[in-house]
Amino acid sequence: MLLEDKVVIVTGAGRGIGAAIARTLGREGAMVAVNYAHSGERAIALCTEIAQAGGTAASFGADVRDPAEVERMVQQVMKKYGRIDGVVNNAINGRQEGSLLASTNEDYEAAFDFGCLAVVNMVRSVRPIMKKQGGGRIINIVTELWNMAPENWSVYMAGKGAMVGISRSLAQELGPENITVNMVAPGWMVDEKVDPESSASKGFAASIPLRRHGSAEEIGNACVFFLSHLAGYVTGTYLPVTGGRITQVGM
Repeated sequence: MLLEDKVVIVTGAGRGIGAAIARTLGREGAMVAVNYAHSGERAIALCTEIAQAGGTAASFGADVRDPAEVERMVQQVMKKYGRIDGVVNNAINGRQEGSLLASTNEDYEAAFDFGCLAVVNMVRSVRPIMKKQGGGRIINIVTELWNMAPENWSVYMAGKGAMVGISRSLAQELGPENITVNMVAPGWMVDEKVDPESSASKGFAASIPLRRHGSAEEIGNACVFFLSHLAGYVTGTYLPVTGGRITQVGM
């Protein structure tokens, strides 16, 4: 298994893509710290599911926008597992789609909080631990929309654009400490909120070069790569996982 004995925090892992990432990491041998803010019952159920499949996971509640809560969670993870090898910054909440006229300053502030401040809070808390251990891995979940920039998504893009920018800069800053920073950019993936048999899903699948609607677990596969020894010399990278819908970096 590619991540055997690695300890990885996944933020916003109680549901959706975050939960799929946690499952995938667990299958590859990672000890998964499942972070949640409001989905406590789902997070506990996910940890049970991972354990029943032969993996190791524990849930940790924290609002990643709050630096004090992040630091408390990181210390709890250290107390339980004794090390932190990786972080997947996935948490997001609030309004995403909507026109400029329909969106408020609070919507943009929430997007920035998750896209930038939550990432900064996590990196600040784990950096000293990773540096002492001799290195670590940071993965930021961005979006294929960074390439496409469609109308009525400026709130979402405000947060994810900030995440892209700080990822690229932190890759340079943390590189001398052997801490890599990479980005995974999902397309529209199938998770528990998506019916793959719906006409919308089938129509989307037909428009993709690979002619299928990708699963959220495939985002987890990309994270496994970046967390594993296979990506030891890879940092600052933006990886679209879109079935070919994004065919150029466009950065």
